[in-house]
Amino acid sequence: QLQLVESGGGLVQPGGSLRLSCSAPESLDYYAIGWFRQAPGKEREGVSCISSSGDYSHYADSVKGRFTISRDNAKNTVNLQMDILSHEDTAVYYCAAADPWDYGLGVDVYDFWGQGTQVTVSA
Repeated sequence: QLQLVESGGGLVQPGGSLRLSCSAPESLDYYAIGWFRQAPGKEREGVSCISSSGDYSHYADSVKGRFTISRDNAKNTVNLQMDILSHEDTAVYYCAAADPWDYGLGVDVYDFWGQGTQVTVSA
């Protein structure tokens, strides 16, 4: 069972930045990794994903140009840099791992999930 741990969430003012990290005690280089978020009363949605090699990445339209995903397989870490944050970005953010051929933003294809980290954008 792959264990994922998110970190880096917190309270930030509109227009600010946060950097989320997803880490594991074992190698992540086999897996495609996705970041998802869930706001109160809403369904979980895909934010960004990165292929196992790191050569490919994809973003939801709502975060394109503001968020950047990256991975460091040597450190078993995947990061999500979030810039120009707005109230609409407030949610619990989760990272998840999928088989490499399931790369994408579909929630259902991801097999392993972290516990989530809260991001609150407020003045």
